[in-house]
Amino acid sequence: MKKTLLMVAILAMASVATAMAQPRAIGGRIGYGLEVSYQHGLGDNMLTIEAGVPGFYSGQAVVTYDWINPFNTSIPWDEKGSWNWSLGVGGAVGGSWVGKYGYIGAVGRVNVEYSFWFPLQLAVDFRPMLGVGFGKDYVGFAWDAYAGGIGISARYLF
Repeated sequence: MKKTLLMVAILAMASVATAMAQPRAIGGRIGYGLEVSYQHGLGDNMLTIEAGVPGFYSGQAVVTYDWINPFNTSIPWDEKGSWNWSLGVGGAVGGSWVGKYGYIGAVGRVNVEYSFWFPLQLAVDFRPMLGVGFGKDYVGFAWDAYAGGIGISARYLF
């Protein structure tokens, strides 16, 4: 389990390191637990990396590739700041230190965010996960569409 988490972290950092000249944001996400959130611009799209403690009894790392304003649809806005929405796909890996189980799965994301005219971004997203759960004597279906799926984020843009 530790090797899998380490491999995901290394791959995520390598992806981030390849595009250092793009816009970035760092902050937190509150849902069924707390997460640290990092976004890195990749051209017109972005890579989102989040790590945290869902339910405060486990650890989780999530990486998604998000398409900003897909289908060339943007939210019309004539005031200061800007609205964006995005769709994304990626992967998640995690485990519990209470129940001694782990999981790995695919993640989807639907995100709506507002970037202020100063370096602050607020977002609401839905991030369901579907995958495989495993433990000492257990292998089965793992999913998270309700408890950890909905989150509110605040990020500093730099």
